[in-house]
Amino acid sequence: MNIAQALAVTGAAALAALLGMSDAPNATAALVAGRTRSFSAVAAWSVIWHVLGGIVAGTVVARSVVGLVHVPPNLLTVVLAAGSWTAVIFTWLTVRVGLPTSASVGLVGGLAGAGVAAGGWHAVQWGGGFGVFGVMGGILAAPFVAAAVAYAIERMSRPVVLRLRRGAAVPVRGGLWVASAAVAVADGTNDGQKAMGVLAASLSGAGVLHPGGGGISWPVRVTCAGLLGIFSVIGGRRVVVTVARRMWRSATTDDLSSQSSAAAVIFFAAWTGLPLSTSTVVTSAKVGTGLSRRPKHLHFQQLKRILGAWLVTLPACAAGGALFVTVLGAFR
Repeated sequence: MNIAQALAVTGAAALAALLGMSDAPNATAALVAGRTRSFSAVAAWSVIWHVLGGIVAGTVVARSVVGLVHVPPNLLTVVLAAGSWTAVIFTWLTVRVGLPTSASVGLVGGLAGAGVAAGGWHAVQWGGGFGVFGVMGGILAAPFVAAAVAYAIERMSRPVVLRLRRGAAVPVRGGLWVASAAVAVADGTNDGQKAMGVLAASLSGAGVLHPGGGGISWPVRVTCAGLLGIFSVIGGRRVVVTVARRMWRSATTDDLSSQSSAAAVIFFAAWTGLPLSTSTVVTSAKVGTGLSRRPKHLHFQQLKRILGAWLVTLPACAAGGALFVTVLGAFR
């Protein structure tokens, strides 16, 4: 194993861990906001379903990620290392200050910048299907879709909610646990595939996913799914608090609407092969319910900080990916 391959393999593992820290914790935000159980119990629930989602995930998203760059196999390993480590470093820095930024956007930006540095502009799939523009368009559109769906569900369910008696709180809370599990499984099937794709392509020695056996071996699946779930507990608590309590004080029925909407959007993206950002979808769904119920109670300063972080992610990671390839090339 050469230096580039070692960096790509460790970068994929680190990416799975960082996706667990930055995106995966959003699945537990509603349960934390509702104070349904202790954080430990909520985290354990999330880990179980994230791991399951990662294990049963397909390969469509993984192939979309690896297929963003078209360079020779030896250069693709370098590009994968650059893209994953750039996303890891940038996301780690933002998670440290509690911002739910997207390692998915960072990975796309890192791969694009690294691809240009390694093989020129033509080496990157910019358009057509899920190229860089297509992926970014989907990532940018998904929050609006999630917010709109959550807003619509909240408006339609409000007459029913107003008639609910106090005894209905138990089944509503039960539904929230189910919805949070659905978000965790959906995140495992989408975010899990990103790290799996990078790791499988790096280990193949050819820089591609093998066509046989689904393209991703069971050891790769279990490793990435496990890292995704475990690190959602180890490092994601600050992100959970930001999403759960610093945008608006939602009721359990509001959280049920937002989590259900987010799960539906993420599942659809995984089915189509779009490498979506869980953090943007969950956060936007929560905003959608807030706009429906209590728009004046939304903390717009916090939302501005989150949006600012999202906007700077792509260019910052593209520059970082290009720099990584340049530096690594100087030592080869």
